[in-house]
Amino acid sequence: MENKQLIKINLPGGVASAGDFYEMLIIAQNAGATQVRFGNRQQLYFELDEARLEDLEFDMLSAGIDHEVNQDVYPNITSSYIADGIFNQENWLKEGVYKDIFDLFDYQPELKINLVDSNQTFAPFFTGNLNFICSPVSNYWYLYIRFPKTNILYCWPVLIYSDDIPAVGKAIQQVIFANKARFYDQAEINPEELYQLVIASHQFVIQEIDQPLVIPEFQLPYYEGFNKQGNKYWLGIYRRNELFDIEFLKEICNLCMQTRVGQLYISPWKSLLIKNIEAKHRPLWGNLLNKYRVNVRHASNELNWQVEDLCSSCLELKQQLVSEFEEADLRTYGLSFAIKRSPKSGIYGSVMIRSRMPDKFEIVHTRDFNHNTREFVVYKQSVPKADLSKHLIALCDMFYEQQCNNRLPLQVSTGNSDIKSTNQKTVHQCKSCFTIYDELYGDLLNAIEPGIPFESLNNYECPTCGSEKENFAEVMYVVE
Repeated sequence: MENKQLIKINLPGGVASAGDFYEMLIIAQNAGATQVRFGNRQQLYFELDEARLEDLEFDMLSAGIDHEVNQDVYPNITSSYIADGIFNQENWLKEGVYKDIFDLFDYQPELKINLVDSNQTFAPFFTGNLNFICSPVSNYWYLYIRFPKTNILYCWPVLIYSDDIPAVGKAIQQVIFANKARFYDQAEINPEELYQLVIASHQFVIQEIDQPLVIPEFQLPYYEGFNKQGNKYWLGIYRRNELFDIEFLKEICNLCMQTRVGQLYISPWKSLLIKNIEAKHRPLWGNLLNKYRVNVRHASNELNWQVEDLCSSCLELKQQLVSEFEEADLRTYGLSFAIKRSPKSGIYGSVMIRSRMPDKFEIVHTRDFNHNTREFVVYKQSVPKADLSKHLIALCDMFYEQQCNNRLPLQVSTGNSDIKSTNQKTVHQCKSCFTIYDELYGDLLNAIEPGIPFESLNNYECPTCGSEKENFAEVMYVVE
């Protein structure tokens, strides 16, 4: 059997012209690929046999298409461009602003960059290292830095001008990579020091921050099927197995060019959107869906999931849980779910299922179930795969009870809470990534058997981010 090679093409901002995308598909097909998939950062993936790699490289070079083979050195620039006109409220951030910023990038970023409209919740806010979020001031952006391999979040003390975003990103990247011992994969970081180093050698157009960033309450819009867009339509296509047949996508590109639909949009939820479909052309799109037997009306509780890219076991687990949710007729509105196996993956969700040992999982949720935070609260540990849905359903019930009573969740305490429960336990939590060490379970990744007290560990490192033992703090949470 041939050794498969993974090809990744970044689609900056999650957008590509129909003509350019068609060319990518032809090159992939000529190299023997029959299907492609999209990633959480709005990129394009496909596989081919190693023997076809040389031909692919020649075609890519001839077409001027940047790509990576079995690597992810250059993360895609993600954006909420896809939400413009259909999932956001009116403001100054329009198609032209996005395009102008993309065109000014004269380098391939090695840090994850997000460009996000603060008036939408379809695209994530803080999954990048450099998170530019539009402010109320026209053409100015908040910048939130999440330092590489940490959950340390820093708000840049001034607003950034649109045209300076690529240059600011480049300057920050250069300083971080030149000073990794201070800013890269560190348990403690002085963000102000980074700011001073950047402004010491660069001048940018800035504006003072006169009001804090306000993030809207998370609501995931239904992003499938035909939907009204003014006097036109947009079409969303989701595939349960994440695979899109190349022949189907080629016909989509041809129909776009035939009906003068200029662009295709890739969502952070691994779906494909086509905007600005004329009402008179809707039957043509319906016929295309019929031809390829494409279903575009999946249940909402199947669409609000994030799974790691290229992870078949994660996808299989998602499908199992979705089926069990459907059987329970479970409401999940206002929540999002993620399945995480690799500590380095940047997926996000208000409820996360994390693999901690073979066939055992940890269920965590974000503080207050806020989809756009990265502070996690442990709900259950060492959960067998067969019991996941039972605990997730109970967690959903807790979320809706909290919503109805307008109160904060009570299952976690930092030691001085008013939780009226005698059934509490103390664990140790990493301050950087919020990973829990519980002596009841030990740490399989670090070969620590269950029952070993945290105090007796020597030279211990966090299995997720590598932080030292001194970076852990005692926390308490309620158990059943």
